[in-house]
Amino acid sequence: MIFEQIPVGQMQNFAYVIGDEKTKEAAVVDPAWELSKILNIAKKHSLKMNKILITHADFDHIEGVKEIFDITNAAVYVHKNGEKDIRNLGIKKIKTIDEGDEIDVGKIKISVLHTPGHKPSCVCFLIGTDKLITGDTLFVEGCGRVDMRGGDIKKQWESLQRLKDMDENIKVYPGHDYGSIQHSTIKHEKENNPFLRCGSFEEFGSVRQS
Repeated sequence: MIFEQIPVGQMQNFAYVIGDEKTKEAAVVDPAWELSKILNIAKKHSLKMNKILITHADFDHIEGVKEIFDITNAAVYVHKNGEKDIRNLGIKKIKTIDEGDEIDVGKIKISVLHTPGHKPSCVCFLIGTDKLITGDTLFVEGCGRVDMRGGDIKKQWESLQRLKDMDENIKVYPGHDYGSIQHSTIKHEKENNPFLRCGSFEEFGSVRQS
C-alpha cells in the first residue's frame, strides 16, 4: 500500500494519498491548499486518483475539492450531513457515506466510522486494520473544537470514547499538525491526550472549556 501524509496550507492541515500498488487506484483525503503536492505524489507513484474522501465539510478541508475533481473526475465521498456543502461547490458526482460503509481503493478496504461532535459530517477512515485518519475528531494530544456551528460537546465525547476503545496499536493520522508529533497511536493518545484521559463526561466538559 502507498500511504502518504501531506502537510498543506497555512492552517497546518494534512491531506493524505492512499494507493494500491498493484492496481494503481488511489484516493485523496481532504485535498486543500497546496494541490500540486498531492498531484505530484500521485504522479510519482503513477497513481490514478478516482476517489476523493472527505473527513468533514469544513472549508479548510474541502478548499481544493473542486479543482481536484475537475482534474481527475474522481467521485467525492462525504457523509450525508456534508453532501450539501459539496454540492455547493458545483460537484454532482457525490457518494454519500455513513457508519459501517466500506470504500474500496483497489484491493484496499477503508471502513467508515461516523464520529460527530466537531461537526455533524465528521467521519474517520480506518484503512485496513491499522491506520485511522481522524480528521478533526481526534488530533495528536488534542481534539476538534465544539464551539462553532454544528459543534456538539456530548457527541464529541461519545466519538472520542469510541476511538479510545479501539486497538491501542492503531496508528492515528489527524487532520491538523497540532501535536508534538505528526501521527501517533491510540495507545499514545490514551496516555498523553488530556481529552482521552478524562474519566467522565463532566471532566471532559471541564477540560474542554479550560
